[in-house]
Amino acid sequence: MSRASRHWALIPAAGVGRRFGAEVPKQYLDLAGRPVIDYAIRAFVGHRGIAGSVVVLGTEDGWWADSSGYAGHPEVHRAPGGAERCHSVRNGLDVLARHAADDDWVLVHDAARPCLRRADLDTLLAALVDEPVGALLAVPIADTVKRADLGRVASTLPRSDLWRAYTPQAFRLGLLRRALDHAQAQDLIVTDDASAVELLGLRPRLIEGHTDNIKITRPDDLALAAFFLARQAEQ
Repeated sequence: MSRASRHWALIPAAGVGRRFGAEVPKQYLDLAGRPVIDYAIRAFVGHRGIAGSVVVLGTEDGWWADSSGYAGHPEVHRAPGGAERCHSVRNGLDVLARHAADDDWVLVHDAARPCLRRADLDTLLAALVDEPVGALLAVPIADTVKRADLGRVASTLPRSDLWRAYTPQAFRLGLLRRALDHAQAQDLIVTDDASAVELLGLRPRLIEGHTDNIKITRPDDLALAAFFLARQAEQ
């Protein structure tokens, strides 16, 4: 009898948040009394469908041990970061491979996305039951999208087939490792895991989530995330 595939979370958190402009990396900024990263981890720790988590940290990360409530958690393993996000994820897979099998699912989730709903996570996990490639949370684009050229509109893109890619993005460990290695062999820096899988000619499944699963990228996003968390708690 074959072993049932398990699900693991991988949270790349080695970035320094240059675009945010703060002295502290954005994943460690205070959000309603806790660092942003703890909300991202909280979605997975204790979830009955998640076997464990790997957090990928920068080599000079001095904030993890001092600020995160999950720094010593037995279900949260650590991995060293890389030059870019895709390299950090690849390093995280190497650590995860000590605990997981190639056919286990890996859910890669941004450390700066603190508002992931449990319902969206459960919907994604359910979609993986009969999914041959992998899947990611995403939201259809409602705004009109312009392509720019030197600060002026070059064209208007049809939005009917456009989605915003969110996280988690879920793929089998073996497939994701192969996809990232394939991208790296071509000197390509992919900005999300689905892009690497797409380079293999595969088509991940889009799972519609909620728009409040925002990524902290600007100072104003902290207040917005706090509002969303409070509203989710009320619901």
